[in-house]
Amino acid sequence: MGMREDRWIKKMAEEKQMIAPFVDSLQSVDSSGERIVSYGLSSYGYDVRVSNHFKVFTNVYNSLVDPKAFTEDAFVDIHADMCIIPPNSFALARTVEYFKIPRNILTICLGKSTYARCGIIVNVTPFEPEWEGHVTIEISNTTPLPAKIYANEGIAQVIFFEAENACQVSYAERNGKYQRQTGITVPRV
Repeated sequence: MGMREDRWIKKMAEEKQMIAPFVDSLQSVDSSGERIVSYGLSSYGYDVRVSNHFKVFTNVYNSLVDPKAFTEDAFVDIHADMCIIPPNSFALARTVEYFKIPRNILTICLGKSTYARCGIIVNVTPFEPEWEGHVTIEISNTTPLPAKIYANEGIAQVIFFEAENACQVSYAERNGKYQRQTGITVPRV
């Protein structure tokens, strides 16, 4: 299994709609010339953006976090150009980009160093062969201070690995529970 370079990623995005919308170069300034957290095609991956919809964890109702019986009253929905995550808390969000992963590809997604150096950890599970959808992202604020996340800017980098042979059973064929998710998707069992 080998890592895939930018030319291959661009080709797959254009021919197979693997990433939509697709930005074919790394963007680090906005239309007004302001510096932003970068996104777009990089050397061996693609830097994804976080959308403007966030679900911020709260303990208003003394909820219990249980992945087998998850209740959304543990979250406050926020639609904004930025999101403040309370100290030692987290938020769920989704990517701007929609992915369609080919059968012979597996991806790993890691948080951008700009956020990591601020104590903000981004967690995303691998995108399996033939998975498709918007990526649900968990953003943890590990600091004792509030943390600001900027919508429509970079949040994580996706690294693509190509297998020599396609997998025997894909995520789509297993009827994966997160297939074709379009919003922020909370835990399912």
